[in-house]
Amino acid sequence: MLPDVSDVKPLPNYILQLTFSNGEQKRFDMTPYLPYPVFQRLKNPVFFKLAKVDYGTVTWPGDVDIAPETLYLDSIL
Repeated sequence: MLPDVSDVKPLPNYILQLTFSNGEQKRFDMTPYLPYPVFQRLKNPVFFKLAKVDYGTVTWPGDVDIAPETLYLDSIL
């Protein structure tokens, strides 16, 4: 089982600084996901900065979220 996200810090250029429940810290680039309709609102930097952790993953207002598996497997150290 993959670890949950325990903390998120939105950084410039649509990067998420993530801390996982196993203590690992990684960075995830949201840029490739921005063209998808569900993530269109994240193009607004003010909205992007509203990222928070909920239910072990990163969420934004309006039921916008991303799978924790994607965050863990596709992030870099």
